[in-house]
Amino acid sequence: MNKKTNAILFFGIIGLLLLLFGVEFFEGIWSFPSFSLVPLMVIALLGTGIYTTIILGFPQIKYLKHGLKVTRGDYDNPNEPGDLNHFQALTTALSATVGIGNIAGVATAIYYGGPGALFWMWITAFFGSALKFAECTLAVEYRDFDSKGMTAGGPMYTIEKGLGVKWRWLAVMFACFAIICSFATGNAIQSFTLSDQIYSEVTQVVGLQHWLTIKHQLTDSYSVSIQQIINGVLIAGIAGLVIIGGIKRIGNVTSYLAPFMAAIYFTAAMLIVLANITEIPGSFAKIFSMAFNPPAAIGGVAGGTLLVIMNTMLWGVKRGLYSNEAGQGSAPIAHSTAKTEFPVREGVVALLEPFIDTIIICTLTGLTIIVTGSWFHTEFYTTRIDPTFAGELLNGSLLTSLAFKNGLAWLFPFGDKIITLGVLLFAISTVISWSFYGDRATEYLFGDRAIPVYRSFYILFVFVGAIASLEAIWSFGDAALGFMTFPNLISIILLSGVLKKMTKEYFEIDHQIYKK
Repeated sequence: MNKKTNAILFFGIIGLLLLLFGVEFFEGIWSFPSFSLVPLMVIALLGTGIYTTIILGFPQIKYLKHGLKVTRGDYDNPNEPGDLNHFQALTTALSATVGIGNIAGVATAIYYGGPGALFWMWITAFFGSALKFAECTLAVEYRDFDSKGMTAGGPMYTIEKGLGVKWRWLAVMFACFAIICSFATGNAIQSFTLSDQIYSEVTQVVGLQHWLTIKHQLTDSYSVSIQQIINGVLIAGIAGLVIIGGIKRIGNVTSYLAPFMAAIYFTAAMLIVLANITEIPGSFAKIFSMAFNPPAAIGGVAGGTLLVIMNTMLWGVKRGLYSNEAGQGSAPIAHSTAKTEFPVREGVVALLEPFIDTIIICTLTGLTIIVTGSWFHTEFYTTRIDPTFAGELLNGSLLTSLAFKNGLAWLFPFGDKIITLGVLLFAISTVISWSFYGDRATEYLFGDRAIPVYRSFYILFVFVGAIASLEAIWSFGDAALGFMTFPNLISIILLSGVLKKMTKEYFEIDHQIYKK
């Protein structure tokens, strides 16, 4: 069977399984096998990251300086094949990763896993840098060019061209889950968080009983307001204006939007950290201690200590993956567009992503939540630390909003509005970038004539996400992320010998700075 037939059959099976068993069936990837305290997904991600780090000689440390030089444009040659320069490729990928995962994702990890989850996000980021280097280098090496001369790359091409046609089924599997993941992770989660943040802001002005904000109960478990519907229409319209323009418009928008939004968020978070500088040592101590030693209150429960550690690790790895997408296979699609004749040159740019995204930005988010005491409003705190705590439980971006409001109260009373702005910019940029990932996967499976159809459904899902429920969106997003990851990790392992040879040969060359 050809790719198109395989893909249609695959989507049909996925749809049938969803109808029969629901999202929970797919979410089980994060708890499989049930008899193991450490899920296979965690073992696969960290194991492949450690393996890649060792076989390549710690590229996340060794090649960091060279990556910075390439990113700033020292070696940019506009005559080399590709669509975007190194900086644009990086910002396009970062726009997909620096987003809701940095605001809502970190908050969700702390909500369920406690401060110790941040430590496991760091671990995921460190070894994830080696994975980013590997998967993006391979994506450039095995990329293709479509009928319009545009780059077409990503793990589906790496698998088929690097491993051979006999592995096409695995490439099709990746592409199918990439499309599904674009609808959930890169789309609906973003629009939901943005819509939820806007709804919260509007209710503060007009109240919960206004005709705009009152929620109408449609089913026993689902309600929606006129405001959420308006939010969905507006977000979908804004995203659609950029998405229709293709990768070059996306690259142009994200090259400005990503640095701007990151600068605003970084500055505000740093002000909170500096204002609470005396709390920083204790906060880091709390992160490290709760990563391995759960609160004493549950330490005596049979199996409790180990189960809590595993829960904290799982939430850290899940949100670490969602934040930096290392090993997932999405970033290689963006990096495969880079103007370069040297695949390794784009690989060293890609390894910067987890440092920027998780080590810096996610850490700042986590610290603001901890130093301001906002983490007391989490399920972890009320169940593990102080069951008598009577404060309101806050999850996602609303928890981060509380941290910014309290943390910047000494400067002005509207610190939470920075989160609203951050959510707006982060969510829009992520939605825009992920549309390109879905574009490439769609073209691989069905040809370029299917792209307009995909984009129409993608914009529709922006609207769907804005009026959906948090639990359903996150669950399906996590599941899609997991299923996307395995084919990519398999290709990295099987092509590690080729990757090692390419890296060795690249750094044996005396690379001259390009003179314009």
